[in-house]
Amino acid sequence: MTIDWRKTVAAIWRPRKGYLRVIESVDQIKLDQLIGIDDQKAQLIRNTERFIAGSGANNALLWGSRGTGKSSLIKAILNAFSEEGLRLIQVDRNDLVELPEIVDDIRALPQRFIVFCDDLTFESGEASYRALKSVLDGSIEEPPANVLIYATSNRRHLLPETMSENREARLVGDDLHLGDTTEEKLALSDRFGLWLSFYPVNWQGYLEIVDSYFADYDGDRKALHEAAKLFAMTRGGTKNGRAARQFFNTYF
Repeated sequence: MTIDWRKTVAAIWRPRKGYLRVIESVDQIKLDQLIGIDDQKAQLIRNTERFIAGSGANNALLWGSRGTGKSSLIKAILNAFSEEGLRLIQVDRNDLVELPEIVDDIRALPQRFIVFCDDLTFESGEASYRALKSVLDGSIEEPPANVLIYATSNRRHLLPETMSENREARLVGDDLHLGDTTEEKLALSDRFGLWLSFYPVNWQGYLEIVDSYFADYDGDRKALHEAAKLFAMTRGGTKNGRAARQFFNTYF
């Protein structure tokens, strides 16, 4: 199926049928709804603006604690810049072997594409990340000017790290030389020119996010906060943006 990218804002790769499915209803989250990540927002906005303008821009890795707004920020970026020609294609980790072909089909188009890889982590021995390395910056062909990869991960280097890898490091004079295993892992994350770190919020930050969802609430705000804390504690003490939204869905 041929997609009319003049009208289509986003699509997702469906491996069983081997095609991009148009997303008819995109999550409408806005940048101003994301609380407590102002610096990360500013950096990703600036990078995206440069990308749309045809200036130098970097692939971005958003890494850190779960539920802290990494995926939501990328979706909000799409909503903020879709009218300026920004488009998004979501590709799951297990489908990255298809990524070079997907990129081939869009590299000559006038729109600017973000390839969105959510929850991007690999296990030791997994080979699919090599397709991602190739698209990022590892092929004889120059990367397309109209494609960037924005990925989220709980791991900074995308692959698991073990104590045994540290033992491979050695000193040569005053220089520390990392082991081959560590170098291989760093070779992937190093291809992302923009790293954005996301950290857990404290109770105050959690309640600020809750208040953003309940902006029009005219009831007892103190009681609301106590209910929000109880909700988080019943979920193992998880206090983040995802928990705040789930509380809103439950309480409202």
